[in-house]
Order: sequence, then C-alpha cells, then structure tokens
Amino acid sequence: MTIEAGQPIPSVKFQIKTEDGIDEHSSDDYFGSGRTILFALPGAFTPTCSARHLPTYLEKYSELRAAGVDRIACLAVNDAHVMKAWGDANNVGDKIDMLADPHFALTKALGLDRDMGAILGVRAARCAVIIDDGVVTKMLMEDVGAFEVSSASHVLGEL
Repeated sequence: MTIEAGQPIPSVKFQIKTEDGIDEHSSDDYFGSGRTILFALPGAFTPTCSARHLPTYLEKYSELRAAGVDRIACLAVNDAHVMKAWGDANNVGDKIDMLADPHFALTKALGLDRDMGAILGVRAARCAVIIDDGVVTKMLMEDVGAFEVSSASHVLGEL
C-alpha cells in the first residue's frame, strides 16, 4: 500500500555516493527535520527520467528553495554508483541528493515498488512526495506512463 499524507516516513536505510565513498543513511535522520521534496522514478538514464523528470527539478531548484524547500532528493532502484554517475552526467552538484535504493528498502516501505516488465523489472513508481519533519504532507502519484503531477512545476503549485 502506498504511503499517504499524514503518515511518517518509515525507518529504513538507503545510500548516497559522494566523492569520498558510499554512505548509508537512515530515513529517520535524512527526512526527520525540514521540508524535503522526494521524487521517485523508474531508473537512472531511462528516457523520461533523464529527458524530463530530473531536469525539471534542476530548472526549478531556486524557486523550490525560495518556497521553503530545504532539500530535494531523487530516489531510484539503482546502485549508488549509477545514481552518482547519473547525477554527474546531469550536473546536479549539491542541488539534488541522488538516493540509491538497490535493495528496495525505501521503495517498498513507501509502497512504490512496481513491476515494470521484462526490461526494467521491479522499480519505483513515478511520483513526488512533500515531506515535512518526517511526515508526508502530499503524495503525488503518477498514473502508469504519465508525467504530470510529479514535475517540479506541479510540486511548486502544491507547496
């Protein structure tokens, strides 16, 4: 079951690769304070994710920050090396944290795991989540094959 507004982010681990190595993070610590926009997508380097989803958050970064967003995070069921490489290829710098979820811990805990067929396998459903001090404020789920409500522009309107 997909997490809903009013529910706390479940306590799980995920990874972020930095220049110094791969760090394991607790969702309690990462999401526990401040306002976070978490956008999940099927995978790094995939067509819609690369051409449309990730770029909207880079384009709207300043507006999101001005609207009170403390951090922006991108979640995918990929390993930390792939997420770092994809972030580097898109020049995310320190604007977006690239959250790797190779064991589906966060993806499953949020109820986002979906079987996307023979090519992608089980991945995270496309969505955006507004999280305030560890609690989901808004859950913006995309219909299968759609890219509308999880864009940075739409999220700005939901803040």
